[in-house]
Amino acid sequence: MIRMNRRNVLKAGLGIAAYGTGLGAAIVSSRTANAANEIELEAVNAKALLDGQHLTDGVMTYRSLGEPDALMPPTLRAKRGEAFSAKLMNRLNEPTTIHWHGLRIENRMDGVPFLTQPYVYTGDSFDYRFAAPDAGTFWYHPHCNTLTQMGRGMTGMLIVEDPKDPQFDAEIALNLRDWRLGAKGEFIEQFKPRDAARNGTFGTVRGANWQVQPAYEAPSGGILRLRLVASDVTRIYQLRLEGADAEVIAIDGQPVPNRFRLETAVIGPGQRLDLALRMPDVEGSVVSLLDTRPSTAKTVATFQAIGQSLKHRLEELPPLSANPWQEPDLKNAEQIPLILSATAEGGAKESFCGSLGYTFWAINRVPWPGDSADPTAPLAELKLGKSYIFNLENLTPHIHPIHLHGMNFQVVASNMRQVPRLITDTYLAMPDEKVQLSLVADNPGDWVLHCHIIEHQKSGMTSYVRVT
Repeated sequence: MIRMNRRNVLKAGLGIAAYGTGLGAAIVSSRTANAANEIELEAVNAKALLDGQHLTDGVMTYRSLGEPDALMPPTLRAKRGEAFSAKLMNRLNEPTTIHWHGLRIENRMDGVPFLTQPYVYTGDSFDYRFAAPDAGTFWYHPHCNTLTQMGRGMTGMLIVEDPKDPQFDAEIALNLRDWRLGAKGEFIEQFKPRDAARNGTFGTVRGANWQVQPAYEAPSGGILRLRLVASDVTRIYQLRLEGADAEVIAIDGQPVPNRFRLETAVIGPGQRLDLALRMPDVEGSVVSLLDTRPSTAKTVATFQAIGQSLKHRLEELPPLSANPWQEPDLKNAEQIPLILSATAEGGAKESFCGSLGYTFWAINRVPWPGDSADPTAPLAELKLGKSYIFNLENLTPHIHPIHLHGMNFQVVASNMRQVPRLITDTYLAMPDEKVQLSLVADNPGDWVLHCHIIEHQKSGMTSYVRVT
């Protein structure tokens, strides 16, 4: 769950009036895939201008065969409940896969090497085919040599559309991420062991959509749908807007039951945030999206009002369509401990997807290398259709965004703050927090559960559950 300013979390504000002209402006590269129109993605090496000054070699990215000159992974689009098809062709000199982050799809499509599928080796391909049951903002990335492959560029956005959703006057999708670059734009070491044992190693260049402080345009007085994905391997963002009002309409792909005005939102790696932003009426006015964590505000992107004011109001915007959800039976739910801690075990175990060479972290006192320690030893075995409560306890002085593959959970209660009962796939666990996360085990297979600060994942804070 994304952490919000507490005063706003409890506010209501769902509009019921009909709305809008719907320019539907796609500001970033976007491709739609279905059963008859398969997307073809190549995993490739490339050169790109990442810091605004120098050409960086050694970039790793997904390239659509329909857009050979594009560098940033394309923003893919699908429709809820309809067949989606994407072929991955690996042109890298190492194995890779694609994990579809936040999607409740078949286990064999989940993209975890040897837990759900084999490696996609150099020169090989893999066909991903599924129908997404949920509409919203999601993303895709490798689950192999993740710190390097994601750190060098392999993070793309996936938007699942619902034709029943309201129309907006414009839409902008922002992929928020850092780069670890030296003074001449060259890649430097992706992590430092001392930092990996703490909050993680931060990038040196902060950007959005592979640009430093990109600028966009949207209709004056219009309602902009702003889709945000924190695809960085480390950074936790504290976001706020200057120059306009906005309401939170969805968190981690799931519509919020009651919209509320944005003041600040803290989102960690793997999380998503959808905003309905009301652009200023005066043409030329600029709205700034700021990251204020840890202390000094940094402009992430700007949005300039253009044209005559449409004079639309946030109050007129209808709610998003709800995604399907089965309520857990809390009275009869089985309790499962989920303890996050540091580990005293030294050294590193081998992993089929690469090792950092260190073990710093553990789940339930066990450090897991890479993606799993042993495919026959899940953290817990869940029965299909049964309700469970994960009692997550963060014993560390650091924040951990805990992500579960293949299923969603609902936040029940926290010892630190009043929490809304939001449905999500990633929870931002605060230091010393104890929180209950409930779910119905509704998707059979082996599902990875891990911290999405990738250095934490790769140095022990990983496991998986089995649903049978």
